[in-house]
Amino acid sequence: MIPLTIFTTLLVIISFIVDRKKTIKGIQKGLKQFLKILPTLLSVIIIISIVLFFVSDKFLMEFLGKEAGLGAYISAAVIGSVSLLPGFIAYPLAGFLVQSGVSYSVIAVFITTLMMVGILTIPIEARYFGLKTTIIRNVLSFIGAIIVGTVMAFIYYLI
Repeated sequence: MIPLTIFTTLLVIISFIVDRKKTIKGIQKGLKQFLKILPTLLSVIIIISIVLFFVSDKFLMEFLGKEAGLGAYISAAVIGSVSLLPGFIAYPLAGFLVQSGVSYSVIAVFITTLMMVGILTIPIEARYFGLKTTIIRNVLSFIGAIIVGTVMAFIYYLI
């Protein structure tokens, strides 16, 4: 995190030297966007914290932990496929799950299906792209998510 902060600060300084007005305007716009998202983000973090307080680690590990084996990947894939969460909510949730002991490979499956598979949005997508295209895209995305999780598992196994 520290290298990213240093790199970002350097880029802002360079931008400020090159064009002060654009840099100030960009910072103001970024702050406005951040403040616009902040209430939603904070409320989601609070809700996630409350849910994780009531959901025991044992329960999480039963469905998403190492003891669940292949079932963890299937659970993560199904949950991700039927969830409608934007990225700025899903990533903090994933962070909480990692802190609870869920593996990165299971999180990779969850996030990938969450972003790429849309079971609940099939009717809307089918209206624009056709049912056949929608089904093919969702099935391939689901398979791709399982592949991503498998690759992540191998990478972490090798490290």
